[in-house]
Amino acid sequence: MRFFPLIALLFAANLAAAAEQLQGELKAHDPSTIVECNGEYWMFATGQGLRSLHSHDLVHWSEGPRVFDKAPDWTSRTVPGNTGYFWAPDVIKIGNEYRLYYSVSVFGLNTSAIGLATNPTLDPRDLGYHWTDRGIVIRSGNGDAFNAIDPAVVHAPDGKQWLAFGSYWSGIKLIELNRTTGLRASPNSPMYSLAHHDSIEAAYIYHHGVYFYLFVNWGMCCRGVRSTYEIRIGRSRKIEGPYLDQSGVDMMRDGGTPFLVTRGRFIGPGHAGIISATATEWLSYHFYDAENQGRGTLGISRLRWRGDGWPEAL
Repeated sequence: MRFFPLIALLFAANLAAAAEQLQGELKAHDPSTIVECNGEYWMFATGQGLRSLHSHDLVHWSEGPRVFDKAPDWTSRTVPGNTGYFWAPDVIKIGNEYRLYYSVSVFGLNTSAIGLATNPTLDPRDLGYHWTDRGIVIRSGNGDAFNAIDPAVVHAPDGKQWLAFGSYWSGIKLIELNRTTGLRASPNSPMYSLAHHDSIEAAYIYHHGVYFYLFVNWGMCCRGVRSTYEIRIGRSRKIEGPYLDQSGVDMMRDGGTPFLVTRGRFIGPGHAGIISATATEWLSYHFYDAENQGRGTLGISRLRWRGDGWPEAL
């Protein structure tokens, strides 16, 4: 398997030609799914007020404005100790608005919440640009067996919208979202359990063919070159599961086929996302660069689907 810190998309006149090459390195941790707005690609990442980054070609990235200059008031009340440093966002365009989900937590505790902010555009030059705080989607506390962080939003083929999330504790969870508001469908709507392992987080769900594919991270993040993150995968015909790996093992029973693991300088790959561009699907993730003091760095690789229906990163 070949890895590329960044993939250059060389756009021809028909936008069909693409080539791979090593490029400069972009510092990023917990990157969101990449989305398009007004001819540019945008992604969000962990940071004070949430970082935004934008690119015309998926190669050369520029820092955009922080989502929040001032953290919403509810965040510090709900999660004592949080000072506006938010984790692991994910973004999706629904209708005429972009919905950004993000984690509010402190390290090692499950006193956490997932928030939602919306914007009609991601382009700060647009007169309509403005992030609106929509509040809490779901929260967890000391008495809960789950941790409400690492959101991953899914727009299913039937039009339903879902949010996968979770870290450690009892594993990866799934709730349905209200199509209009982007918040939880109802306060007591069902919560489904998708995957469990003694160290699991950073879920991502992608629909391809007749299956939903669940990507998760096993191992430890945030330790530079000592990080043990690796991406594992399973699939299901229903978004609620069960998700089985290539050996048929349920991901709720420690199943999960290795998909992207440490190799060479690319330590601890994590936080998968997929975007289609120039008729190609691309996998985004972060890794800890062994040749750059273990710095969290954005990686983008070409994604290919094998004859048996399982994906692989090239």
